[in-house]
Amino acid sequence: MTDRADRPLRLGALGTSSIAWRRTLPTAVRAPEVELVALAGRSAEKTARFAAHFGCRAESGFDALLERPDVEAVYISLPTALHHTWAMKAIRAGKHVLVEKPIGVNAREARELSALAEAHDVVLRENFMFLHHPQHAFVRDSLEKGRLGTLSSFHAAFCIPPLPADDIRYARDMGGGALLDVGVYPLRATRLFLGPGIRVAGATLRTRETDGLDLSGQALLVSSSGVLAHIAFGFEHAYASRYTLWGDRARVTMDRAFTPPPTYEPVVLLTEQGHEERFTLPAADQLGTCLASFAAAVRAGGADSAQEADWRQDSVAAMELVDTVRRKAVRVTVGQ
Repeated sequence: MTDRADRPLRLGALGTSSIAWRRTLPTAVRAPEVELVALAGRSAEKTARFAAHFGCRAESGFDALLERPDVEAVYISLPTALHHTWAMKAIRAGKHVLVEKPIGVNAREARELSALAEAHDVVLRENFMFLHHPQHAFVRDSLEKGRLGTLSSFHAAFCIPPLPADDIRYARDMGGGALLDVGVYPLRATRLFLGPGIRVAGATLRTRETDGLDLSGQALLVSSSGVLAHIAFGFEHAYASRYTLWGDRARVTMDRAFTPPPTYEPVVLLTEQGHEERFTLPAADQLGTCLASFAAAVRAGGADSAQEADWRQDSVAAMELVDTVRRKAVRVTVGQ
């Protein structure tokens, strides 16, 4: 009989989203660390199509999937406004949870989920894939070795072109908007490099005239050590996914920082006075590593570890920044 610790994590999927179809579920069915058991969606037709494509059971509904004894963990890719409700139900059903980013629509939801996961001793993580890519460890190593000198500023942007009019990210009541969809990436990266204690100094949001949905924005932040940060995000731009760390000796820039394809070889650009170096790094599958890390955390014993406490705290802290950006933002109304 196979020991549970050596067995793939039996995973159920709640939601038939685009990211699930394109990225997460294809990776899950290839990953030796997980086994996709069942799937449920809001549309019976899409659920059947997804299940047939990925070779798993199509369940009649979300509750039915959560009742399955052979499902140990769930991946939730529902609209953001539904993350809190179904993650809470999954945790109460004793399931470990990997939820698409962001974890909820505000810090209150993040705190409630974090506390419930700790109380039920289950792993709760957001599917922030970029945090698992080794390119960021390379950048941090350059920073810690003093290549940049004294760090003074951080700049990050994640911007994409306008979406189709019927895209769920334009539905305000479903947790849409640029801040929750793409803005959370540079906010999370700011915390990754500058540490805890980030404060929001100011923000702006371009909002849709019809309903106030945020289409793009910027924020100024400051770290506890006095490093200044500027982030930009939006649905109104030519594509950009990058960050720059700037010190008094050099600056380092990472392009395609948040969503590099598995076959992409990242290039780190280090610029000094009159000198430039390019470091080409090995390709890495950040989503595959994310799923493997999640499975390993479950097998290691659940929520009761310093590592899992850090994951939960980072999720809460990121949503606290989101709340503060909303509260401080100067809003500019645009016709859309």
